[in-house]
Amino acid sequence: MGTMGLALPWKARISSMPRERGTPVEPSEHFAGGPSPAVVNALSEDAALAAACRSGDLRAYERLYAMHGARMKNLARNVLGNPIDAEDAVQETFLKVQRSIASFRGQSSFATWTYRILINTCYDARRSRLRKKEVANDDSEETPRHEPRAPGAHPALRMALERALAKLTQHQRDVFLLYEVEGFRHAEIARMLEMTEAASKNTLFQAKKNLRQMLEPPRSSAAEAR
Repeated sequence: MGTMGLALPWKARISSMPRERGTPVEPSEHFAGGPSPAVVNALSEDAALAAACRSGDLRAYERLYAMHGARMKNLARNVLGNPIDAEDAVQETFLKVQRSIASFRGQSSFATWTYRILINTCYDARRSRLRKKEVANDDSEETPRHEPRAPGAHPALRMALERALAKLTQHQRDVFLLYEVEGFRHAEIARMLEMTEAASKNTLFQAKKNLRQMLEPPRSSAAEAR
């Protein structure tokens, strides 16, 4: 896999320490007597949007795209490596949402269900690309694509991280991108990737561990001798 061309709302953290964002990573909805008004409003809007889409209201799909389209493109681009495939994946995802909306049962949020469709669409696109490459015996996909760089990302650090991410397993890379880059919680990632929350946390831990090993500068012989 070549340079991924990460669309990083930087800076992603690879430290083994828990993230410090001012609030817990997995806030309990039952803390201090129940969910916050913001959570309740978000859930209500999500349910209303799902109901409107199920009724065939095209304005609801436009609202869904306005709320999540840019983030979905960013995620798809990070998974697939280039904006053209990402755009195709997002368009295909919205077609799938429209075709399969009747199957949505509300077991997760409508947004999480939509992102799971996007992830699966990206997986299908990635597998299709690999099959075509095998048939054609063409290594053109290994040629790095020149992508706009994320503001504030040092070019050398960015390229080193992209190379390191490309060496992770698929699950490690996807969990890292979803959690550290896109900001999803482990509960959401678990539903998207159809794994347990514990597996998501463990996969992220292993991804960070592997990235640190690949990105840490080699120790000098003088330092090792101390």
